[in-house]
Amino acid sequence: MPGDRPRLALLLAAFFLSGFAALVYQTVWQRMLGMFAGSDSVTAAIVVGAFLLGLGVGTLVASLIADRLSIRQAVLGFILCEIGVALFALASRYLLYDFIVVELAPVVSNRWAIFFLCFLGLLVPTFLMGMALPLLTKAVVGDIDNAAARIGWLYGLNTLGAGLGTLAGGWYLIGSYGFEVSIHIAAGLNGLAAALALGLLTAGGRRAAGAMPAEGPRPTRSNDGGALGLRTWAPLVFLSGFAIVSLEILWVRVLGVVGQYHAYTFATILGLFLLADGLGMTAAALWLKRVVDPRPAFFLLQAIAALYAIMSLAALFALCAWPPAAALISPESSRHTGAGMSMFFLVTALTVIPPAFLLGMSFPLVQKAVQRDMASVGFRVGIVQLANIVGNATGSLFTGLIALHVLGSSGTARLVAALALLLLGGWLMVCWQRGRAPPRSPGALAVWVGLAVAILAFPGNQAFWTRVHQVKPDQDALLAEDRSGLAVLRHAAGAGDLFVQGYSQSRIPFLPIHILLGAVGPLVHPDPQSVFVIGVGIGGTPYGAGLNAKTNLIHSIELVRPVYAVIEAYVQRYPGSATAAMWRDPRYRFDVGDGRREIFLSGNRYDVIEADAILPQSSHSGLLYSREFMEQVLASLKPGGIAVQWAATERTIATFRSVFPHVVLLRPVSILLGSDRPMAFDRSRLRALLDAAPVAAYLARAGVDVPALAERFAAPPLEWSRDDPPKGEINTDLFPRDEFYLNNLVQLRPVP
Repeated sequence: MPGDRPRLALLLAAFFLSGFAALVYQTVWQRMLGMFAGSDSVTAAIVVGAFLLGLGVGTLVASLIADRLSIRQAVLGFILCEIGVALFALASRYLLYDFIVVELAPVVSNRWAIFFLCFLGLLVPTFLMGMALPLLTKAVVGDIDNAAARIGWLYGLNTLGAGLGTLAGGWYLIGSYGFEVSIHIAAGLNGLAAALALGLLTAGGRRAAGAMPAEGPRPTRSNDGGALGLRTWAPLVFLSGFAIVSLEILWVRVLGVVGQYHAYTFATILGLFLLADGLGMTAAALWLKRVVDPRPAFFLLQAIAALYAIMSLAALFALCAWPPAAALISPESSRHTGAGMSMFFLVTALTVIPPAFLLGMSFPLVQKAVQRDMASVGFRVGIVQLANIVGNATGSLFTGLIALHVLGSSGTARLVAALALLLLGGWLMVCWQRGRAPPRSPGALAVWVGLAVAILAFPGNQAFWTRVHQVKPDQDALLAEDRSGLAVLRHAAGAGDLFVQGYSQSRIPFLPIHILLGAVGPLVHPDPQSVFVIGVGIGGTPYGAGLNAKTNLIHSIELVRPVYAVIEAYVQRYPGSATAAMWRDPRYRFDVGDGRREIFLSGNRYDVIEADAILPQSSHSGLLYSREFMEQVLASLKPGGIAVQWAATERTIATFRSVFPHVVLLRPVSILLGSDRPMAFDRSRLRALLDAAPVAAYLARAGVDVPALAERFAAPPLEWSRDDPPKGEINTDLFPRDEFYLNNLVQLRPVP
């Protein structure tokens, strides 16, 4: 009825705002809990799993009760859910950060306990979010013939809101206002969504958005289009959800490497995916009336989307060999601004949008197949959504923790193609069981052949990543990949660059900045028996940390495990190298994990703690440049201990000075030394120590030019005490300004 369209528009707008807010929350809460669980891939999967589990529980409960509610009660339930999410959001900083991160992180290390606490911490808002779709379905569906289209519009606009929330949150809100203010803005959107729905109720009508009255007949659809039934569609949707998230994780790995994992990478990939997914749902909602049997379209859409996704990665592989494209995709060129970032955005859009749009079209098709009578609309939409969520969670855990770890990116791409073939095989089985001929269209056959060829012909992991990293004919590549990331050493005769997650992190021969970062603390400290190094790279900073004979422990930790596999391969090939000498030195202990979390949990105290140089523009770099991290470092130092950090930006210096009572800034190299006591820093003494025979021989083994190294701290240092308060902005856990560099003017300090 024409008079009902404004009411439908109100509910659609409300659900759009709800989706926008939900993805702002997910981005922020995942980051907060990452400080508790750790920023490695395993604990990240735990946080995502906890989030999805809460959504699934809420969806299940709502699917069981939605059809028993009147329309007015269903809308009221949605209003209460939005208010509940908003109230939780306003208090979430105190629960998730102040309590779970600050209070519990130092005492909780078991992964199951971490998962349980993350699940409990997110249960209330995710439960309420999960209830929304079944409740609103009750309100917007007026007759069974239009049910699938209405549901498609409803969920499509919610997903569009989620996509815009991801992009707006990741590109603007978080970087401009910080995590806490972004949450408050999202809570305001939940409040606005509740107000829109409440306005519909108080307008005086008992019918909402063209829905049927609570009383009266409940029509059924006499022609179900040959649907398979809910018990069959639920596992199919599970497989579809599994494949979708597998693709997302694969895209994050491959496109993340292409984009060099800057702070805006993940928001771009996920935001474009959700926008295209939502557009696909709304497009299919308009198309549904022409669909008699939704099954062929569902299976073919899944297969075509998978085929396009795999072929687009194959196209990227081919482009890396074409000089004009190779120059733009070169790992030496920065993706952080200008043409490099534009190239990343274009490649991501071309890779993600078409298959995401096709996959989005599948949701209304499934609804057309399963929605048969008004008595179970809420239950059926809830079960389908639950199957999708469980598929998402399973796909996330399997692909992120197992497939990438065992198969690598190339094997995971083949796995996605195999899943699409499995879905098409299921369709053929149904045809044969019902005595019908399988589809014979040229298009369906082409998809079959294309997927089979993709499985057989997609390049192997070594070939794929060697090409992407543009290894030249006179070079060799040592490569390793697992769930934690990707490391590639591109070298010739043992000299070259180590690329971690697509960006050059260190080099052989060791870069002077890395050697000096490792060496300066043990040289300045009078008795540096124990040193903790966060970030290993190819080994420059840990090697520098071992030059003092008094040091008997260099505990180094690296987030990306394949870095160690590359080092081991290099050591086997070059056993006489400085890297090999370090690898065999019994003073060294190498671990894998989140360095920040390690010093939080271990309770160990060190004479020197060094954070290796990480670009402040890198994703999650804010965790190593925040005031709270530096406070942890200070608390983990022995009395008189020294913290060493690259002075990457002016905010880094201000943040460092806000924590350490005594600070020295070496110049022109821009290295910060901090301690709770005055440091006896003397440039002449430091130069004399470097010239001492044992130290000079140690450095010479690594090809270090001592006079050139000394030039990097030749300028008079700057020194501050607790009586010199810092000026200007600082970086915090909840507002890592330097990491979100497009939103905040960043004054990078050059490294000579």
